[in-house]
Amino acid sequence: MAALMNWQAVWPEIVLLTMACVITLLDLWLTDPLKRLTYVLTQATLVAVALLHLVAFNAGSTEYAMQRMVVADPLGHSLGFFAVLAVMISLAYARPYVALRDMLKGELFTLSMFSLLGILVMLSANNFLVVYLGLELMSLSLYALVAMRRDHAPATEAAMKYFVLGALASGFLLYGLSMMYGATGSLEISGVYSVIGKGEADKGVLILGIVFIVAGLGFKLGAVPFHMWVPDVYQGAPTAVTLLIGGAPKLAAFAVTIRLLVEGMVGLALDWQQMLVVLSVGSMLLGNLAAIAQTNLKRMLAYSTIAQMGFMLLGMCCTVVSQNTLSAANGYSSSMFYVVTYVLTTLGTFGVIMLLSRQGFEAEQVDDFKGLARRSPWFAGVMALFMFSLAGVPPTVGFYAKLSVLQALVSTNVQGYIVLAVAAVLMSLVGAFYYLRLVKVMFFDEPTDTLPIASTREVRALLSLNGAAVLGLGLLPGGLMALCAQAIVTALAT
Repeated sequence: MAALMNWQAVWPEIVLLTMACVITLLDLWLTDPLKRLTYVLTQATLVAVALLHLVAFNAGSTEYAMQRMVVADPLGHSLGFFAVLAVMISLAYARPYVALRDMLKGELFTLSMFSLLGILVMLSANNFLVVYLGLELMSLSLYALVAMRRDHAPATEAAMKYFVLGALASGFLLYGLSMMYGATGSLEISGVYSVIGKGEADKGVLILGIVFIVAGLGFKLGAVPFHMWVPDVYQGAPTAVTLLIGGAPKLAAFAVTIRLLVEGMVGLALDWQQMLVVLSVGSMLLGNLAAIAQTNLKRMLAYSTIAQMGFMLLGMCCTVVSQNTLSAANGYSSSMFYVVTYVLTTLGTFGVIMLLSRQGFEAEQVDDFKGLARRSPWFAGVMALFMFSLAGVPPTVGFYAKLSVLQALVSTNVQGYIVLAVAAVLMSLVGAFYYLRLVKVMFFDEPTDTLPIASTREVRALLSLNGAAVLGLGLLPGGLMALCAQAIVTALAT
């Protein structure tokens, strides 16, 4: 019975790993330049994995497996479902784009699946070694994806920067985890929680370990001062790969932050919350101010990501107040809602950028969007929806995401957190400038490009659905918010 439970807990990962290996071998024998069969099999596999996560989430149970190294709970299954969905949409947007750049190869699909496998491993980790295993599997796959366009110097340079800085950040995280193991004598996250709760560990060693762990997590989130890789990698990588980096991995970074800091080290919350406040404020300040000066849209969105992750971290800063955890579920669920809706909006934003790109031309400058409303009012309207959502303008989902985080801050009735909420609103107003600037360019400037927009029916339909989701979840956010709250409450309870 125990062996059966072991396999059931990791069934989505087993299916994904098996099919990734099968597709890798099968692709060696396919001669179709459009990789139709490879693409269809990849998407079918992702649909199956998403359904497995959805079924497991609906079951609502929490199971430990593989000698308690793995946990299968609603938090992991819900974020796993959203991560698989993000990769599915990313590949659908990317396929026409990569076909024009000699990148439509089997490696694109298999490396995407292996990076997703790393994400799923991170989501279900209950052991420091499993966390690191998933992190490296995801990271190494993404490094290779960035460098796939070998004849493109900016992509090669971006891959080198990403690899070197990523290795440094992984070292920070690994050193912090080793310090935590040395202090508590346990690699199991729940075991670390028990030792810290009993006060048996050396506080100095724990604090030193927390510093390195937060530094490693800050890099994966792209938070200041560990943000230096984000603008260069976002700009240098092919847009399809930029989307793969900016989508599902953010969900994995959030999940690992919850697993390590909340489930394992909540006894030190008053220490790491102060560190997150510094990361959050620095990210919002630098991200929004630096984005104003950008003319490259991908680089602007990179700084936007830094600011958005800073806003998301605010929800995790106000959960334990004077040893009181009454507001914990509210803050963590608000942050989860924020990161899920941010990924949804990011998918559509980069989808539009790839839609306007064509062979020999990358639509990555702000000026490339001039007069888009005259060329295609529909896609200009969809892009405007995404910009409004990122800026937090009602009735888009981005407004409710920001509101939920601010509500979590203000509901603590602590003056410091209320000041933080006011500062976040002011910095969001600064950020609204560069988002609305793109809307102004699309609707009020004269077009510099009059060529018709070529797109497949699949991409047009997907972009329209993406835009509808951003608007619909803004009008009716209750279902997704309840899902996030249920996942967080169950995770905290177990």
